[in-house]
Amino acid sequence: MALNYIWIAFFLIAFVIALIRLIFFGDTEIFMHLVNGMFDSSKSSVMDIALPLAGNMALWLGIMNIGEKAGAINFLSRIVGPFFSRLFPEIPKNHPATGQVLMSFSANLLGLDNAATPLGLKAMDSMQELNPDKETASNAQIMYLVLLTSGLQILPVTIIAQRAILHAANPTDVLIPCIIATFVSAIAGMLLVAVKQKINIFDRIIVMWLGGIIFFIALMIWCLTHYLTKDQIGLVSKVVSNLLLYLVPVVFIIGGLYKKINVFEAFIDGAKRGFETSIKIIPYLVAMLVGIAVFRACGALGYMNDGLRWICVQLNLDTRFVDAMPVAYLKPLSGSGSKGMMINVMQTFKPDSFAGRLACVFNGSSDTTFYIVALYFGSVGIKKSRYAIPAGLFADLAGIIAAIFISYLFFG
Repeated sequence: MALNYIWIAFFLIAFVIALIRLIFFGDTEIFMHLVNGMFDSSKSSVMDIALPLAGNMALWLGIMNIGEKAGAINFLSRIVGPFFSRLFPEIPKNHPATGQVLMSFSANLLGLDNAATPLGLKAMDSMQELNPDKETASNAQIMYLVLLTSGLQILPVTIIAQRAILHAANPTDVLIPCIIATFVSAIAGMLLVAVKQKINIFDRIIVMWLGGIIFFIALMIWCLTHYLTKDQIGLVSKVVSNLLLYLVPVVFIIGGLYKKINVFEAFIDGAKRGFETSIKIIPYLVAMLVGIAVFRACGALGYMNDGLRWICVQLNLDTRFVDAMPVAYLKPLSGSGSKGMMINVMQTFKPDSFAGRLACVFNGSSDTTFYIVALYFGSVGIKKSRYAIPAGLFADLAGIIAAIFISYLFFG
């Protein structure tokens, strides 16, 4: 229901703003921009997202099917079972969904976009099998989705690469702020959902696992920043990410050979479901991306920034962070839009400026909430998202606030 009202608001707000610009400011091209935005986004949602995703979906769901038949998913489920059984109490012990959720999170942590989405959709489909009300999001699906929208990632490779392209003095100087901001976003979203679902967050197992994750991230950051140069960090990131990405199918295939299953047939059976899922999500993608496109085209984001700057001036606050805020506005709406705005901010204010660095931290602090909700819930036919969107936006807000404070702490 929340998604319904938000989608309606995109169109109505765009219409009102466009009408005001036409009548009072003589902007005769504003409605042309809205119409072009609708057509361009509807085309790109199919040609640039859904169709390329079909190939990735077929590949990774085929590999996942091999892993399931080889027993790899059940093996992962047993390892993380104690932790996940408390965080996702609706998922039975040793259920394949546990291992699939872990695989999805692992791919997201490493920034493996091509693998992360198909693995995530597979995990969502498994949780849907356990969902008693097929049109309403379950507690487990909401917890999973909110953690995804936090955008938890250890190595923001694309952000660092873009800073290097724009000749930043130290492209990796945003690494630690990005990790801290996205971790704050993940913890905030998890705590909110846990309170809503009456999950005991002080359970010994949960505390131990979260403590271990925090220790691992802190140790990795310390090692990267103390023993490697910026060029070496980028090289290690590239090698490790691609090694692990290729290692997954190799391990699954070896496991399939050991279990004496028909590996090729298992892959084909899984790949077929990939194309079916890709076709199913096209209407949801078109609807959401068209709504976001008209909201952007009407100029609403610029007016939001002007209003925020005026408030900061009235309160005698530093306004440097406002220059980067368009990235924060766009991040919950559009991944490509926020990336483009990040580049624009760095080009306008220079990559080593406060605004340029903050724009990068914003982009690495969370993920595209509305896109993820439409994609993942749409893939399994969920129509009632319950509190998934407010919780996801709360996580985004926590990440944005953390990004601002951390950037002032690191960059002055």
